[in-house]
Amino acid sequence: MPASRPIWKGQIRLSLVSIPVELFSAARTGAKPSFRQIHEPTGKPIHYEKVVAGVGPVDKDEIIKGFEYEKGDYVLLTEDEIDAVKLETRKTLELTQFVGACEIDPIYYDKSYFVVPTDELAEDAFRVIRDALRKTQKVGLGQLAMRGKEYLAAIKPSGTGLILETLHYEDEIRKADPFFSQISSKKAEADLLEVAEALIEKKTAPFEADAFKDHYQAALRELIKRKMKNKGRKITADEDEEPARPSGSNVVDLMSALKESLEGGGKTSARRKSVAKAETAKPAAKKPAASSRKKAS
Repeated sequence: MPASRPIWKGQIRLSLVSIPVELFSAARTGAKPSFRQIHEPTGKPIHYEKVVAGVGPVDKDEIIKGFEYEKGDYVLLTEDEIDAVKLETRKTLELTQFVGACEIDPIYYDKSYFVVPTDELAEDAFRVIRDALRKTQKVGLGQLAMRGKEYLAAIKPSGTGLILETLHYEDEIRKADPFFSQISSKKAEADLLEVAEALIEKKTAPFEADAFKDHYQAALRELIKRKMKNKGRKITADEDEEPARPSGSNVVDLMSALKESLEGGGKTSARRKSVAKAETAKPAAKKPAASSRKKAS
């Protein structure tokens, strides 16, 4: 069982079958540098106090929540009153509908969580749901309440477990029309489309998440190391080294740019690289970052 604490405990219910489960966040926290606000003259961290105008600082136990229904007028709610709101979804995620795995527009997806059975007794039913979803290529939909909100959720198989992904509600998604209405629906020219399709095919490879790195966070960590090494001395722009990153050529003509990319500027498909290695047993002239981990199949 993972060392992290579950963010939700409850049960997944399908008709008369209930499976006790726990949810764990799929995203790691602390992976990025964390900054605090510092008072530059003294080098001390900034602190914030909870204050009331005309009163000053207040204690934590004097604070409750309020809903502003008119300017300056509030309905006050205590934590006990909020906790007393009873929703079945606080402890139960009922799978009320199933949809095709590709039917949900990615724009609705929000956060991902690992779903784990609480014990061996729950594992049998858990595996049945997992395998049934995988075989039918369906995603289970339901709702659950956690952290003061009721979420729309999708359940799908992943490896030996299940993944729960919270979804945005319809009214939380902006309409695309105001953003896309000025873009022409005219079809692209056939010759340009042909070259673009060839370039896409050339760059097509299996998805490997570890082939992509957060260059901004890496640069921040490098800056922090350099500042520590220089005893906090200010590092000017002249001292900064621009990280080596691929960049496109400044070609105005679209066809020329596409052809140049296709002929030599683009990276070769990782899959084709693997085949070439197997056939020739020779290293490629250029080894793209995304395919450097691929072995001959």
